[in-house]
Amino acid sequence: MAGDFKERMEKITEKFVKEGTMSFKEALSIKKPEMIETSLGVYTNTNYPDPINRFFFVHETFQNSIEEMYFWIMNHLKDDLGLHEVDKITDIFSASEQSAFFGVSQHRLGIQQDKISQFMGTIGKMTKELFQLVRELRIIDERLDLYNKSKKGDNAAEISLKGYWIDLVEGGSKNPASTYGMASQVGFATLPDLFFAAPASLKSDDVDKYVDEKLAEFNRKVREVLKRKLKTFLVWKEQTHKELDTRRNFTIKYLRQHYVIIKTYMSWVKPYLRNVKRMTMDESKMISADLIGAFEGSVVEIEILTKKKIGKYYACILAHWFYRTRPAMSYQQEGYQRGPIHVGRAEMTLRNYVWTKEQVEAYKKLKEEEDLELIGSIDDSLKEAMDALGDDLKKYLEEGGEKFEKEETKEEPKRAGLLDPFVSLFKGFGDIGKAFVPEKKKEGPKKLTRSDILKNKDDFKKAEGTAKGQMYQCYKNYKKAHKFIHW
Repeated sequence: MAGDFKERMEKITEKFVKEGTMSFKEALSIKKPEMIETSLGVYTNTNYPDPINRFFFVHETFQNSIEEMYFWIMNHLKDDLGLHEVDKITDIFSASEQSAFFGVSQHRLGIQQDKISQFMGTIGKMTKELFQLVRELRIIDERLDLYNKSKKGDNAAEISLKGYWIDLVEGGSKNPASTYGMASQVGFATLPDLFFAAPASLKSDDVDKYVDEKLAEFNRKVREVLKRKLKTFLVWKEQTHKELDTRRNFTIKYLRQHYVIIKTYMSWVKPYLRNVKRMTMDESKMISADLIGAFEGSVVEIEILTKKKIGKYYACILAHWFYRTRPAMSYQQEGYQRGPIHVGRAEMTLRNYVWTKEQVEAYKKLKEEEDLELIGSIDDSLKEAMDALGDDLKKYLEEGGEKFEKEETKEEPKRAGLLDPFVSLFKGFGDIGKAFVPEKKKEGPKKLTRSDILKNKDDFKKAEGTAKGQMYQCYKNYKKAHKFIHW
């Protein structure tokens, strides 16, 4: 266990040391594990950093609720002794399988899990629909690209659109009245060639002029049919172009709305995930000897960190409770809800430290539960979907009004050019000239003066005195207020 504690703390403090926000000495002090002597002179690791002082207290009662100990200590440290900053580090519980408390908690847990399954199912379904919407937009963009190029006079794009019109509107060669169908009739063999040869710049209002002037050598009947085909095609092209533009704008707005709804469902499901994590009983406590399945029993573990800032340092008091209780279910007058009153044995441990802000953060990272793993996996699933769809999804969402944080792009190294040797030569002359000009010194990290070092030393001593004195006062006052023997 000692090795495990040191290994985990080393990984956490390594980042702070590399950044220069935590000194190597500070990292060593928080990585040193607390060792306590058990029976027969055996020392064991408690998985806590080595404190300045440590007080241990056990209270057992089967008449009064032992929840009062937690609130008395917390309020006394926060309000009376001036350690106003309070962080909850640990809050876990377990109950024996046959107890009434277990049944009530599992019923409430089931309600939360049902909500999660509903939200997760909706999120999965809507994430899947993102692929269909992006695919639809890609198809629309491909078709619009032909329309835009045709509008600029691209004959190849115009021919592609005419092919679409013959296949989709006229029904292809199977329809006798289509352009290809009429080509099999006597006198209309040249109709497809004339139809496809019409320029991309031709407008629907200029069809008559174009056919009568440019194709005057062809017979009247062919020119009449060609006018009809070109007029119908050009009107179809203009109207479908407008329709595709409108459809694209609508689909982009709908895609962004779809994306926002997914994010909304994700924000709704996260509190339920946290609740389930907190309401799920600790497996290690369930198999311990403190819980017997047939008995009415529960185990609760609570830990808080109270601190007060003194200069660079914090006077910290870490309070830990381990409850082994018999929860008595009773009805409350307000709302007529049944809840447990915990009576039994409470073990309280007080530890004090002098830590910097970085040391406090390192300890909190060490002790925090992995309750955000599932939440992170939901965010990752949406991110993976976006990665799978590529830049298109991001591009469409940005068109719809969604804003993303810009990623820093690394500049690619420039290729060597023919003039690079001459540029380097002139740069060399410039560097020689700079040698005669006094260079401005770059501002580095500010060095601590003697007064700063003495001030930090005084702040450390003040914080150490506060942590020692306030923890002793809290321990003494609690025993005195509850008429326990104190020596």
